[in-house]
Amino acid sequence: MNEERAVVAGTLYLVATPIGNLDDFSPRGQRVLRDVDVIAAEDTRHTGRLLTRFGISRPLVSFHDHNKDRRTPELIDRLRAGDAVAIVSDAGSPGISDPAFTLVRAAVEAGLPIVPVPGPSSVLCALEVSGLPTDRFAFEGFLPRKSGRKRARIEELRGDPRTLIFFESPHRVRATLADLLAGMGDRPASVSRELTKKFEETRRGPLSALVAWAEERTPRGEFVIVLGGAPKTKRGRDDEPDEPDEPDEPEAPEGDDPGAMEDDE
Repeated sequence: MNEERAVVAGTLYLVATPIGNLDDFSPRGQRVLRDVDVIAAEDTRHTGRLLTRFGISRPLVSFHDHNKDRRTPELIDRLRAGDAVAIVSDAGSPGISDPAFTLVRAAVEAGLPIVPVPGPSSVLCALEVSGLPTDRFAFEGFLPRKSGRKRARIEELRGDPRTLIFFESPHRVRATLADLLAGMGDRPASVSRELTKKFEETRRGPLSALVAWAEERTPRGEFVIVLGGAPKTKRGRDDEPDEPDEPDEPEAPEGDDPGAMEDDE
């Protein structure tokens, strides 16, 4: 007996892929990629190796910053014609700091169905292990490369009380930590690299200590910086900040018992 197809015709699937450890690739994600008519990938060679590893053989087309404006109408036409289309990024969820957003927006405007197939997220993994408040947070992606725009963005974020999360590359992480220290003050922070991989590492401490750590070594891998939010100003003492807020305790739904809540380098 043939198994029921895991996808629906004319639907765009946003399929998350592993951020390092291949064991994190969900069975549902694998089924969807096996059944769609075409897979749009940021890097077809990288995705091709992943598909080979899991015995998946489907047509691949590239979808990246340099061809997204041309490729988007092509894929929208295929969706309108009844094809099931999946889009993947090199790692993690498509559409988060990558060009898949362009296709998602076009599919929304065209009234086409869009289905997320969730999986690993370096943003949430880094936040979870940071030890910083998780009840309110903001993901900022990469700060601007140009120093003037970078300092201006840091200044805009200076008063944000939420925990802030940034991506950074190995050759810019030192400068970014130093810029955050200069613009935000010596706040608590964490730096995570190579999440879910063999040499996974998270460092925690005040920004000054993390700057010193980065200056003493040659950074390797992709980094996620998690930064404590702006401290509250003491009532009547505007020049003296308090410690950052502690996260609120989650509220249990009415009638529920809070005590019963439910590859490597």
